[in-house]
Amino acid sequence: MKINHSLPLEYSTEENQLKILGFWIFLGAEIMLFATLFASYFTLVDRTGNGPSGAEIFEITPVLIETIVLLTSSFTIGLGIHAMRLGRKKAMMSFFAITLLLGAGFLAVEIYEFVHYVHIGAGIQTSAFTSILLTTLGTHGAHVTLGLFWGSFILMQVKKRGLTPETANKSFIFSLYWHFLDVVWIFIFSFVYLKGMM
Repeated sequence: MKINHSLPLEYSTEENQLKILGFWIFLGAEIMLFATLFASYFTLVDRTGNGPSGAEIFEITPVLIETIVLLTSSFTIGLGIHAMRLGRKKAMMSFFAITLLLGAGFLAVEIYEFVHYVHIGAGIQTSAFTSILLTTLGTHGAHVTLGLFWGSFILMQVKKRGLTPETANKSFIFSLYWHFLDVVWIFIFSFVYLKGMM
């Protein structure tokens, strides 16, 4: 394995560069998944039947908490990658751990939100609107859940093996995934919640 020391560790081998390119292609497919969900949401948003509308069920406080927590986690993962590039393993692991804790906090609020919706009669079978709303939010939440497990496994590998071209590559790819989830959330926050509250 030929290592190019003039490049950041995560890009330092040809295999690593190809893995990053492959992951960008994978994110393209993920964009299509969420684009389909958003298109479905915009089609069904007014089909509330006998159920409540977004304006009736959305609450600003949990949504703001989710947004602040997730955007902060995007910042901390960025700090983790910066620490990794400086070769500071402990700092990198700390920032990754903070990111995962923030992700878990986000999920806790989202679960509370889901329970609240079902409690007030906005379940997945209530209307086309609640169905696509919970499907869209649930798909994003499932991606965050996967990210928590994935990030935990990366932390274990970095702790065991240190910062190598392989662990750096995995960490960087994970950071791309995490930033992607934050971008999707900005769209959810703007076009589902804020628009729905108006």
